[in-house]
Amino acid sequence: MRTADPWRDTDVIDQRAPRFNQAVTGLVALLGALFGWPLAWAVMAGQLLIGLTLGRRFCLPCAAYFVLVQPRFGEGSLEDSRPPRLANMMGTGFLGAAALSWWLGAPGLGTALGLMVAALALLAASTRFCVGCEVYRLTARFRGISPRNHGSIEVADLNGINDRPAYVEFTHPLCAECHEWERRLASEPEPLLTLDVSERPQLAHKYGVTVVPTVLKVAPDGAVIERLAP
Repeated sequence: MRTADPWRDTDVIDQRAPRFNQAVTGLVALLGALFGWPLAWAVMAGQLLIGLTLGRRFCLPCAAYFVLVQPRFGEGSLEDSRPPRLANMMGTGFLGAAALSWWLGAPGLGTALGLMVAALALLAASTRFCVGCEVYRLTARFRGISPRNHGSIEVADLNGINDRPAYVEFTHPLCAECHEWERRLASEPEPLLTLDVSERPQLAHKYGVTVVPTVLKVAPDGAVIERLAP
């Protein structure tokens, strides 16, 4: 049974879907480099672009996973879909640049770009270490809640905080990692306050929360003491 509809619940994604997509991308990029097929890079870049603009239903690797693979093996853990989305955007750009470089008379540069995409995509598929996702999470620290941006949360937005520190989690009901954090913090003496970004998107926008889960420890006055995730 699916807990998230792959076509409608686009805030989250089965964590195995990006790995499947990365495996396909990596193999196509590798074949393009080995056999001198710039068209392979262009087609793969086009598929990624279609998925980014028109939705997963129109991206062949995405559709293949959700229609053929997921029903057979079941739904994996759900995660925020924004980090792999940035990875797809980066893959689109580099594969498009590889094909363009080849056709403009620089096959060496095109091959190097194609091999770089192949290496990073296959690394992500085999180990879950996704460079584009890590870039997103790293920059999220500068775009999201941090002493540099928001050193506190208004007490009025924290229903239930009292005279002692508390954990605050920006969460989503379909986020598997969010549930893991909730189980982990259940044994802590400080209370846990959850802010559902699907129900209160204005708070996510207000505090620049760019990835869930975002977990903070705050003082009774709302000052951010510690950032635990991302």
